[in-house]
Formats: sequence, C-alpha cells, structure tokens
Amino acid sequence: MAASTHTVTNQAPPLVGYDVFTCDRTLAEAVERHLAPEVLAEAREELVILGQASGSEQVREWGELANTYPPRLRTHDRYGNRIDEVDFHPAWHRLLGKSVGAGLTDAWSRPGGHVRRAAGLLVVSQAEAGHVCPLSMTHASVPALRAEPELAAVWEPAATSHVYERELRPVAEKPGALLGMALTEKQGGSDVRANTTEARPLAADGEYVLTGHKWFCSAPMSDAFLVLAQAPAGLTCFLLPRVLPDGSRNAFAIQRLKDKLGNRSNASAEVEFDGTTWARRIGEEGRGVRSVIGMVAATRLDCVLGSAALMRQAVAQAVHHCAYRQAFGGVLIEKPLMRNVLADLALESEAATVLAMRLAAAYDAVDSGAPGAELERALLRITVPVAKYWVTKRCTPVVAEALECLGGNGYVEESGLPRLLRESPLNSVWEGSGNVQALDVLRALRTGPASFDAFLREVGAARGADHRLDRAIRDLLVELADLEGIEARARRLVERMALVLQGALLVRWAPPEVADAFCASRLGGDGGSTFGTLAHTLDLRAVVERARVTV
Repeated sequence: MAASTHTVTNQAPPLVGYDVFTCDRTLAEAVERHLAPEVLAEAREELVILGQASGSEQVREWGELANTYPPRLRTHDRYGNRIDEVDFHPAWHRLLGKSVGAGLTDAWSRPGGHVRRAAGLLVVSQAEAGHVCPLSMTHASVPALRAEPELAAVWEPAATSHVYERELRPVAEKPGALLGMALTEKQGGSDVRANTTEARPLAADGEYVLTGHKWFCSAPMSDAFLVLAQAPAGLTCFLLPRVLPDGSRNAFAIQRLKDKLGNRSNASAEVEFDGTTWARRIGEEGRGVRSVIGMVAATRLDCVLGSAALMRQAVAQAVHHCAYRQAFGGVLIEKPLMRNVLADLALESEAATVLAMRLAAAYDAVDSGAPGAELERALLRITVPVAKYWVTKRCTPVVAEALECLGGNGYVEESGLPRLLRESPLNSVWEGSGNVQALDVLRALRTGPASFDAFLREVGAARGADHRLDRAIRDLLVELADLEGIEARARRLVERMALVLQGALLVRWAPPEVADAFCASRLGGDGGSTFGTLAHTLDLRAVVERARVTV
C-alpha cells in the first residue's frame, strides 16, 4: 500500500550513469599531459569506455553485491578431498573480468602503459576498491619475474593478458593468470628478515620445497604467489604455483580468511606450507628483498592510486549531494561555509591525483629508457614512499568529512559512504605502514644524493611561481641540514616533503585558483586543522565547480 502521509522531496538523485573518467577533470588533464600524442587518442577512448562502465548503475550494483556477499573459504570438496579454494560472488568475477580486459595488469609492455593503467585503476577503484588487490599484485609481479627469463617467458604473458579466467589450471593451459603475494609472517610483519619459513633445495636447479606459514597472503585464489623463505644462503624469493605442470595441486593450505574492517569483497588469507610445497627460486639465494623490491614499489604506487580514487569518489558524492540538497533557505553548495568545506576536500583530492599520475609517468620514463630515465628512477626511489605515506594518511579524514557533508544520509549504508570509510585506512596499512614509509625515505636520503637531487629538481621546476612554495622549499632544506634526531622527526620531514611536492605540481599544472588555495592553506599557514578553514578571499566557488560531476 502506498504511503500517503508525505511526498518525498529535497533528496539528491543517486550519482550513477556518468563517465567517471571524463567527469574527473584533474585525471583527464593528467592523462593528456603525460601521454605522448601518438597514444593519447587510443588511451582516452579506452578510459572513456571504462569510465562509463564504472559509473553505470550495473557496475555499481556489482560492487555492492561483492561486498554484501564476501568471499568464502572451502577447504574440502564434497568427497573430503582438500582443495583450499575461495568462492566469490559472480559480481566479483564480473568486476575482475572487466578490469583485466581493460588491461589493468598490462603496463610494462605498451607505450605509456603505466599512465594508462594508473588512470584506469583510479576509475575502476571508484566502483569497487576490493577487486583491485589481485590487479595490483599481478601487475607488480612482472619486474620480479624478469629476474628469471625462463619463468618470465611462461608467466609474464599470462600475467599481462587481457583475458580473465577464474579456474585453477596449469599456467600453460590458461589464456591469462593472476599472481598474489605472501611475504609477511606472524612473528615479523613488515620485518620480513625475521621470516622463519624454510626452503630446502631439490636436485633440479632452482627448485625447492617450502615449510612454514604466511600470516597475510594477498589474493589467495590466484594462480601463483611470490613468497619469501629462508634458503641455505639466506632470505630468498620464490614463485609458488597453485597448480603444478602435471595438473596436480601444490600443497597450499588456506587456514582461514581474515575478517577485515573493510575491503570485504577481497580475500586475504593465512596459509601453510607443509614441507612438500614446491616452488621455483627467483634471483639469487639470499637476495630475496632485492628480488621483490620492485614489486613492493609498484604496489606502493597502487596504494597511492587507491587512496586517490577513494578521495575522488567521496568528494564527488559530497559535492553532488550538496548541489541538490536545500537547507536553511538555499542549496547547500551555495552556503559559504559548506562551499569552504567542499573546496578544502577538493584540494586534497586534486593534489593526490596529480601526484599519483606524476609517479606513473616516471615509471613510463624509466621503462622506456629514454634520456632522463635514471633521474626519474632516482625520483621514484624517494617520492614513492613519500606519496605512499602522505596520500594514504589523508584518505580517511577526507572520506569522513565527505560523509559528514551528507549528514545522517551519509552514515547509512545505502549512500555508499560507509563502505568508502571502511576502505579508507587500508592503503596506509598495506605494503608498509606509515613508519615503514618514513624510514624508507630516510634510507633513500642516506644512500646517496641522487634521489634527493631528483626531488629538488622536481620541486625546483616551480620555483619563483609562488612565494609560499619558495619559502616552504627553503624551510625543508633547513630541516634537512640538521640531522640530530632525524629518525624521531621522520614523519614530520616526510609530510613536509609531500606538501612541497604536491604544491609544486599544482603550481605547474593546476588552475590558478587551485594552486593558490593549496599553497595558502598547506604551505602558507592560512588554514586550520580541519577541513573548511580556507581563507574566504580565495576563489572557492571555482575550486568546487571543478570537482563537480555533471550527470
């Protein structure tokens, strides 16, 4: 029976049926800026198709279903045979199939591949962030695999394939494969050198059997995993396939799935290796950390991209709601205080996106081997942990404030904001938490001048354009001149480096009103501790309109 007590009014329509890529001006401009003209048209066409799908009602529904019905562990089949498989809702497979088909595990072998993939990852993450984990692990495995040409010849084509096939079979029989990662253990966490898993060499060169455990195994339904174990010569990297070449299952016992705060659609597991678990060595014995360092760096960039995507979606939802919702005699977006909040959030989102895409462009430069590639490599060495530290930490306050813009509506699951909020701390924890990133920046500073020189060259490209940025660069140099107690000051230092870098990039590439507001509030001290404390003299209307999605 229809209710007759009232008429529903003053509710914002759902933000669906739009092109996630094209409506993100910051992202679209970054793609145009960083891609060569000969690949730009093709890339833009791919991203528009992906953006329209990611903003569609159907794909948004897939994201909701994948979270409503999270993965389930099946240790045995109906006959009692150990199978250790993870079942997912069909919506999960549809999301993963669409993203793999869009080339989001294929960045290393095509022109502008990292920028194209980064933009795609920013787009699909806004529909559902949980399915990005296997995309990230698979993409990041390629540098490690290349240390063993024989392995790379088999696994790299499968990892970079645009075909998703969920069934576990020998890799030689599959048109595409996914790879996961299992590095950390109970007793060590981020300190992987404390790992106790043992690797015993077999007669065949490069073959081992493993005994031990992994406390966090990412994407346990994958076809293979990069793992660390103690070989006779020390910590070593291995490739561990789920299915052996003869079609039999490798000994890979999934003990349980983690019950996580967010990221509910994705599976993370605890696994055991029983002494018969077969694996192939990658790189030299005792050089395990060196073998996986490229993989770790690539996944850290994906953490930056993931947080930037969450921020963008949260800000888009907040601005959209406030453009329709009326209160106290007018539309919320026209209220000076609400406009201040929205503009402040939009600044944080734009700065995160610009920084993430600049790092993706650096990867393309390194991959191409073009002049300046070594400078870009040095820049990545220091800016990836800087960006990973700062952008991932800014994600949760941005999402929480955006949720508040919707009021009580934002606290309700149907709005989608609670799912974003639960997801928001994840990227700060994964692939090394805040202290790990800050200490990694210190290591980069101590190992030689190349990385910091590259950083100074990057921020120096904007010198003279904004006096607040110039002063912040000078203050940073003063901070670095005093190394007393540097470890205790590491977070403070990395935060300043991140803000200076973001400010420099915005001064060079963002509209003047965006760069002015960022430098005033983040570098010039004309802002408060919470969002919505920008100076009222700034062009806040233009900043908010730039972040608004037109449906």
